[in-house]
Amino acid sequence: MLPFPCVDLVPARNVIEHRQLGRSGIAVSVLGLGCSNLGRSGTPTESPQAATELVRAAIDAGVTLFDTADNYGRPAGRSEEILGNALGSDRDDLIVATKFGMPPDAGNAEDFQARGSRRYIVRAVEASLRRLRTEWIDLYQFHTPDPRTPIDETLDALETLVKSGKVRYFGHSNFAGWQIAEAEFEARKRPGSRFISAQNHYNLLDRRAENDVIPAAQAYGLGVLPYYPLANGLLTGKYSQGAPTGSRLTHSRQSLLAEADWPRLEKLRQFAVARGITELHVAMSWLLSRPAVSSVIAGATTPDQVQANLAALSWEPTAADLTELDSIFPPGSAGPASSPG
Repeated sequence: MLPFPCVDLVPARNVIEHRQLGRSGIAVSVLGLGCSNLGRSGTPTESPQAATELVRAAIDAGVTLFDTADNYGRPAGRSEEILGNALGSDRDDLIVATKFGMPPDAGNAEDFQARGSRRYIVRAVEASLRRLRTEWIDLYQFHTPDPRTPIDETLDALETLVKSGKVRYFGHSNFAGWQIAEAEFEARKRPGSRFISAQNHYNLLDRRAENDVIPAAQAYGLGVLPYYPLANGLLTGKYSQGAPTGSRLTHSRQSLLAEADWPRLEKLRQFAVARGITELHVAMSWLLSRPAVSSVIAGATTPDQVQANLAALSWEPTAADLTELDSIFPPGSAGPASSPG
């Protein structure tokens, strides 16, 4: 027996809240790292080194959900490559989510615009697995509906991937409520897996998902993963009828600034000040309070932004807070500058 107790000299990582993803057996951190900025030109994480530092900082902060797609980065697929390299020996303990079916593809050959087809999916998953340097994908998401391919063919192809062990769960993104219902109807007609998650555009400035997507997700047991939670930064408080020099909206999507509802955003600022918090706290924690939301997918380009997003989830709105926010941002509505573009 050793004369002294063993001591783990590796610093402990933060442990943050995890939620079940819908009715599935998978649990995800309430903050997910959106990886669209990995390898993206014109961002601090364009370089693999900076991108890797961001991913490692998120892991150390307790984030376990990493969301990418085969068309993220330049060239397309670069984000998957960087993420796969950055995860290292932690891969088994993390949830890797990627997507297929959104042009431009990442070298998936001619698709004839049928990106939900069996032919396309089989090629796409092999390419993603190779770039991610992994044997399986935890959550494989249909990036956007394919009007050319029947949803039953897509479901059959995804079920084959589950049985082969290449995919563990699958979800969808940008589906309307009726498409969610159609997919569930088809899935119930056959034995096997079904979609477990819905990733949609959803934030205080754009609450249209509450009209059909959120009710459908609740009805069919899907976990909701909101993207654009901060409306391209408009909900962070760093913009005040203008953009700081060098900020993203000064060189891209400048129309969002021109169309922004500044009076409503000023009310948000006053709401936050009255409670001693920031607009970031309100935007992030409000989403986490919404029905069916399992995790908030937030992009970042620096470790400090990951920490700020995580800290923003510490505020818990009361029923009165939610009522007041409803008066500022009416349920089911979308104001100017809310479109993702």
